Amino acid sequence: MKRGKAVNTAFFITLQSLRRSPSQRPRQRTFFMDKRTAVFIINPHSGVAKKSDIPRLIEKYLDHEKFTPEIRFTEYAGHANAIADEARRNGADIVVAVGGDGTINEVARAIVHSPVALGIIPSGSGNGLARHLFLPINVRKCLKVLNYCEIHRLDYGTIDSHPFFCTCGVGFDASVSQKFAESSRRGPITYAENVLQNALNYKPETYEIITDDGAATYKALLISCANASQYGNNAYIAPQASMSDGMLDVVVIEPLDFIEASQVSIEMFNKTLGQNAKIKSMRTKSLIIRREKEGVIHFDGEPAEAGKELHVKVHEKGINVVVNPDADKSQRRPNAIQIATAQLFNDLNLLRRNIQNQLKQIQLQQERE
Repeated sequence: MKRGKAVNTAFFITLQSLRRSPSQRPRQRTFFMDKRTAVFIINPHSGVAKKSDIPRLIEKYLDHEKFTPEIRFTEYAGHANAIADEARRNGADIVVAVGGDGTINEVARAIVHSPVALGIIPSGSGNGLARHLFLPINVRKCLKVLNYCEIHRLDYGTIDSHPFFCTCGVGFDASVSQKFAESSRRGPITYAENVLQNALNYKPETYEIITDDGAATYKALLISCANASQYGNNAYIAPQASMSDGMLDVVVIEPLDFIEASQVSIEMFNKTLGQNAKIKSMRTKSLIIRREKEGVIHFDGEPAEAGKELHVKVHEKGINVVVNPDADKSQRRPNAIQIATAQLFNDLNLLRRNIQNQLKQIQLQQERE
């Protein structure tokens, strides 16, 4: 074969390979000169599933030619952070959080700005960060992702002194996080119960948001600052948020009536929240949130009391994370049916508001007469 023809053939084969979906591309196995130390930190109380079988699955499915595993169970709140900090100081290569977003937060904040990589085996109530990263909600499949050991340097954020890796915020979602933390039971059903109970009594507040583009005042149900796309359970608060763009997606949800709240709930799961007229959004590297009184905030679903002025910012490329090499990011985009449904809801809401305004005008006119 002539050289020119061989080069063209090679180029064509490479191009065809790139056009394939991630799962269709040939897998290139990674080889390491030395074994890597992987410390598994298991929170036995996260979520509702039992964790007693996880050590056996690690022994069975982890690639022992690549990794030397160490397994630790947490014994109290904050213990995951202490174990992760100890692992970092002892030179561990990967620290694997086995739990929900709270456990992941504890582990991750101990290894930011270090060579240590964060691995995740999701076993919490919502698993927002794991779902954003397209990690399987299955221990065996997650161990397969760990075996490939593809590591990316990703962003994280802070609200005041609290690191977050998925979302942080104030308002209704922070209030729900506080109630959920106080609950004796875990799981999505308990979370849903707290949402419904809180929704009946929660009163929206007035906030001032200051960014490099200026200041704006909102009466809001909640303000969410998203480093990742979702709260958990595929409820997308910021569907196009990225952990590698050096930006936060800030979402303001204005006060809602019952019908609007139902619509927003559906749009979260349909990844079409940004099309709602009651939603205001912006992208920024940092912001200040001012509110009328001190109160609760949340970072990755963990509640904390904070002051009237809150400082939120992104830290670019601040943490190493083991990612899924087969992740298909296009799944975060809504499909044609979801987009059409969102447009239908918006049209119906616009019609409803127009009718309400006309009825008010008629009532005012009758009162004048």
